[in-house]
Amino acid sequence: MSIREIIIKPLFTEKMSQLEDTQLKYAFQVASSANKIEIKDAIEKRFDVKVLKVATMNRLGKSKQMTVRSGGRTIRTLGHRSDWKKAIITLKEGSVIDLIRGDVG
Repeated sequence: MSIREIIIKPLFTEKMSQLEDTQLKYAFQVASSANKIEIKDAIEKRFDVKVLKVATMNRLGKSKQMTVRSGGRTIRTLGHRSDWKKAIITLKEGSVIDLIRGDVG
């Protein structure tokens, strides 16, 4: 599995921005089949940093209901969002990833 397949996208939340500043933790959406070792290697190669710890969480997708009007009739449909995996990466002291500008230090 390549680096681009493992790391899907970074996650930007208010809580994660606080953890980035205080504890050097970053969150990423990763491939559901990736394990902690593959995630660690992908982050280290992609951003040229040293990873101290990887924590993963499998998140369940939500069930969604939607009402659509079509030709004067009301149709109710049910759907389900995909399940996904989140990884929280802890970096060694002195390593920083700037996800907004794309800088690595």
